[in-house]
Amino acid sequence: MVEVTLWGSLGAIAGGKSKVEIEAKDIRELFRKLAEQYPGLEPYIDRGIAVAIDGVIYRDTWSKELPEGAEIFLLPRLAGG
Repeated sequence: MVEVTLWGSLGAIAGGKSKVEIEAKDIRELFRKLAEQYPGLEPYIDRGIAVAIDGVIYRDTWSKELPEGAEIFLLPRLAGG
């Protein structure tokens, strides 16, 4: 079980929750379970969400394992330039 902080608009989409606990071993499973529990997050996952694990940002590294007790943040894709 890992605790995940939903940053910015992601928390509002998940029913106002800024933190959720999910049973997941890697980023792929985390995204799948989040989409099941919070269907409103699925379009954001499809567009690309960055995952920060202990301060390191991962993009498109869905096989990255989620260590127990790690600090995990999900960050929506930023637009603009």
